[in-house]
This record gives sequence, C-alpha cells and structure tokens, in this order.
Amino acid sequence: MKKGVFLLLIAAVSALGGLLFGYDTGVINGAQFYLTEYFDLSDGLKGWVVGSALLGCFVGAVIAGPLSIKIGRKWSLIISAIFFTVSAYGSGLPDLFPQSVTMLVVFRIIGGLGIGVASMNAPMYIAEIAPSNIRGRMVTYYQLAIVIGFFVVFLATYFIGNDLSEAENIEFGWRRMFWSELIPSILFLVLLFIVPKSPRWLALKGKDSDALAILKKINGNDLASEEMARIKASLNESNDGVKVNYFAKGILAIIIIGTVLSVLQQFTGINAVLYYGADIFEKALGFGKEDVLAQQILLAFVNLVFTFVAMFTVDKFGRKPLLYIGSAGMIIGFLLLAITLQTDSVGVLSLIGVLLFIASFALSMGPVVWVLLSEMFPNKIRSVAMSIAVAAQWAANYVVSQSFPVVMGSEVNNGTTWNGSLPYYIFIVFILIIVFVTYKFIPETKGKTLEEIEGFWK
Repeated sequence: MKKGVFLLLIAAVSALGGLLFGYDTGVINGAQFYLTEYFDLSDGLKGWVVGSALLGCFVGAVIAGPLSIKIGRKWSLIISAIFFTVSAYGSGLPDLFPQSVTMLVVFRIIGGLGIGVASMNAPMYIAEIAPSNIRGRMVTYYQLAIVIGFFVVFLATYFIGNDLSEAENIEFGWRRMFWSELIPSILFLVLLFIVPKSPRWLALKGKDSDALAILKKINGNDLASEEMARIKASLNESNDGVKVNYFAKGILAIIIIGTVLSVLQQFTGINAVLYYGADIFEKALGFGKEDVLAQQILLAFVNLVFTFVAMFTVDKFGRKPLLYIGSAGMIIGFLLLAITLQTDSVGVLSLIGVLLFIASFALSMGPVVWVLLSEMFPNKIRSVAMSIAVAAQWAANYVVSQSFPVVMGSEVNNGTTWNGSLPYYIFIVFILIIVFVTYKFIPETKGKTLEEIEGFWK
C-alpha cells in the first residue's frame, strides 16, 4: 500500500471517532422532543437526560490518559467504539431493557464515556502518526469528522422523523434515531483492527523495531530512521529513571497553557449555539417552529464548509494566524447578533451574525485547538496532559450548556439594558482572552516535528 493511501486510511478510520463524537452529541437534539413526550419529562429531567452524556464525557476523558499509556492509542479507540455501539443500541431501549429514564441515562453516560476516550485519543493518535508537514491537516480531519457527524445526524433524524406521524415518533421514532448510530459505530469498531499502533507509544514501551517498521511505512526508510532517532532522544532525555512529576514548574506550566486553551474553546459559546440553536432561532431571532430544523441544518452546513477551509489552510498559514482570523470573525458575528438584539432590530443581520460566528469558529478554534493539543505536549507527558486538557474542556462544556439557558432567562438579560444580548457580550470577552493567550503563550507549531515542538518549551 502506498504511504499516502496508508496515511489517509489511518486518518479516516481514527477520525470516525470524531464523527461519532458529533453524531452522539447531535442525536439527542433530534430525539429529545419525542422522548420528552414519551416519558412526560419535567424540565429538570429533560436537562438531565440531555446533559448526562457530558458526565460520561468528563469521566471518559479522565480515564483516557492512563488507559492510553497502559494499552495504547489504538486499543483505547477500540474500547471507545465498543462504548459507542453499546450506547447506540441501549439508548433506543429495546424490549429487553426496562423502559425507564434511568436506563436511558445509563446508556447516554456510556456514550459519553466513548466520546471522552475518543476525543482525547483520536487526535493524539493521528498527530503521533502523521508526518510534520501535513500533521495539521490530518488532525483537522478529526474536527471535520465531528461536524460531518453533526450534519449527518441532523439529516438522519429529520428523515427518520419526517416519515412518521408525531404519535409514531413519540412511540418509536426516537428509538430509531438512536439506533441509526449503530452503522458508524460498528464500522469504526471493525476498521480499527486494521490500523497500526502509534509508533511513539511503541517507542515509549521499548518496542523500537515495531515503531520503526510503522515509521518506514509512513515516511520511507531514511526519514523513518531520522524520526526514530529524534523520538528516542526525546524519550531518553526525559527518562532518567525518575517518575514524571506533573507538578514540576516547567511541566505544570505546559499543562496549564494547554488546559486553558482547551477550556476557552468552549467559552467561545459554540455549544450554546449548537445545543440551543433551535431556542435561539425561535426566541431570539423570531423564527417559527417550522423553520427551526432548516436553520439547524444551515448551521451544520456552514460549520462543515468552513472546517474544510481550515483543513486546507492550517499547514499553509499556520495555527496562530487562523486563531487570530477566527477570533476577529467570532467577535464581529456576536456583535452583530448582540447589537440587533439590544436595539430590538432582530432580522437578517442577526442571522448573518450567527452564521459568521459559526464559520469563524469552524476555521479556527474548532479544528486548531485539537491540532495544538495533539502536538504541543512533550512525548513523556502527552497522554496525561491531554487527558487533563480534554477533561477540563468537557467540564467547561457542561458549565456553558447549563448556565447559558439560566443567563438567557434571567431578569437582568431580559431587562431594557441588555434585551437578551448579555450572553453574547460575555462570550466576546472570552474570545478577547483567546487572542491574548494565543499571542502570549501559544507556540507556532506549523511544519515542526513533535520533538522540535518539545524543544520550544525548554
């Protein structure tokens, strides 16, 4: 197999973890209206059913680091695929399971475990395999797969629900929406058995000959030997027989920088827009219920298109320029939305603001954060450091998703001063912080090997 095809196969298979991330996160949006009616859920229980997966995501990200060190990136992804498959089947509550909210929540949490494990291991695995000159683009496949997952699940739930009456959707349509995830999850599980293990994990475990064999398939004989020498030098330099102290000043600083960047991805407000897009369109932008699904598909489409833009520019322009460009676009987009809300002039300009925000996020903080997290940490601490950063990201996701509707419904936000615009001004402040953190602390990693990036921190 040619090395280009081999690399593409590896990236595509591991990026399926991203597609399942997007699919599993998005499927609840299509199903929640009908399962709410089926179980007659209160607002509190509805929030618990929708948000319970985030608990699994957080726990999954926490265990992903030790799991990745112990059994490797590949087998960690296989375990995540099993979680996805079990969750997809169980969330539809087939007759062999009790028809209860508790059972549904259990399976949603299992799906969250899959997302948590995959969201840490998939981009890291791609980064550890990819050559430095195309690593950014290859890791971006992961973010592309996430937004494809969002887009596909919106279409899938629409076509499943559209062919059924409301009564049929309430009785069994929502089950089919969950079961539709079985197709990508089983495909992910099967294909993972044909991809190789990470050469850097193999080297970390002392399996140098196996690592070199994989590097030769990717880079050719000469480059593989050079790459292997750099990997061994990096590991030998940090392997002095002393257990890694993650609280040492230099190591802790790197972990904090990566974690802050990871958290700030959520504090842009992206998931407030994606999770509560229907509410925003209906309440803030004045669209009718019949238009909501079409607007959601429009959001997913814009997200998809501009992720492609990021994929083809991240290795050309670099990581930091995309973060600057995207931050400017996100600020302008939210300013358009906030000002039109504040001045009670909601309309086309408001919609343009939302779409500009989505487009700007999709070409910057969406993919670039995953690229940077997968490559900025030194070999010796990568698994644990990335696990911490991704777990913090899921915690931030939970904070935003729980606080956004509270702030939206508050008296302060709905008073004459803000008129519904306050959350978007808060998000703008965090986006300005992103610009500062990027300028002050984030290295430009374009075109550098993982070992060269490690040298930056020294």
